[in-house]
Formats: sequence, structure tokens, C-alpha cells
Amino acid sequence: MSFLPPSIVVFDLGKVLLDFDYSIAGRRIAACTNMSDDDVKRFLNQSPLLYRYETGPMTRQEFFDEVRQATGFRGDLAEFGGFFADIFSEMPPMIALHAALRRQGIPTYIFSNTNDLAIEHIRRNFPFFANFDGYILSYEVGSMKPDSKIYEALEALTGKRGAEILYLDDRPENVEAGAARGWQVILQTDPDQSRRAVEQLGLLAPA
Repeated sequence: MSFLPPSIVVFDLGKVLLDFDYSIAGRRIAACTNMSDDDVKRFLNQSPLLYRYETGPMTRQEFFDEVRQATGFRGDLAEFGGFFADIFSEMPPMIALHAALRRQGIPTYIFSNTNDLAIEHIRRNFPFFANFDGYILSYEVGSMKPDSKIYEALEALTGKRGAEILYLDDRPENVEAGAARGWQVILQTDPDQSRRAVEQLGLLAPA
């Protein structure tokens, strides 16, 4: 890793700033179908539908129609959207880390594989989400990490390259793709370790 202090910090969303649990959605959706909680969770996690939805070709309505057909869901789109998206909880140490970076005047960005139902819910329920300089979201870009297209979109948005970028993500393959572009990276396994890594790069004083 270069010792050049990065000029921007890029955050993944799920398991970095927000924890999430698909079993919550599975349980609520299953209550409106004839499927078990586990079967619904497995369907949401493993179906190619989610990939198509989160890379843009499939609209919210089309995604819902396919899920309803496959599961027999008896509610409407609004009810489904509430069940599907309300799976998140803040990770307080990471929210605090982001706030500390903002106080230092360091530009920050969201870089996430996600969908419009989730982002709509997050914008409405988590005020910290408004405090970023920009957002690269897979369903808007038409590409998911670790594909190169979405990394190129982040570089184009920020005007930064290589070691100017510090990137935090919980998935090794995503971090490796950033490192291959010369980005400075932190593989998040523990919020305290992530904080220490940021401090070691000279962006924050030790807590």
C-alpha cells in the first residue's frame, strides 16, 4: 500500500455502513405466500432476478411481478417493497468514522451493488446517507462490482485515480478489483480495525 494520503474515501454500503439481514425480508414475504422463510430467502439470494434488478435491465415493477409469480406473494408492490427493503440497521462505529472524515473536509462517496427499493428506503430512514459527495449505484450504472465498468464510473465521477482513492468494502473480490486499479483499500472485517487503518493513513488522529 502506498503511503500517499488518499484524497477521497469511498464506502461500500452493506456490511460497511449498514448491516443487513435478508432473513428479515424472507420471513415477512413468506407470511404472504405458501413458501417457507428459508425458501423465500434462498430465492431472493440465489435467483438471477436480483442480479438483473441490481444491474438495471429489470424495473421495480418487473422485479415484483417475477417475484410474485414465483412465490405466490399475495400483497401489492408497496407492501412487498416495504418488506424487501426494511432489512438494514446502522453500524454506529462506521457512521461515526464517516462523520469524522466529513468534519476533516475529506470528500466521501457511496459505491454499492444495490437497487432502487433499497436506496429509497435508506434515503428515507438513515439521515447520514445524505452526507456524501456522490453515489455510484449498480442499478444506475448498469454494472456490479467487481466488474470494471462500475470502478471506471467511480473514477469518472470523482476525477480521481489510483492511490488518490481509499476504498472500504467487506468483500475480498471487490477490494481486489480496486487494488488492481491502484486504489488504496481496506477489507472491512471489523469496524475498529477499519478505523485504525484509516488513522494509519493519516486521515484521522487516533481516537
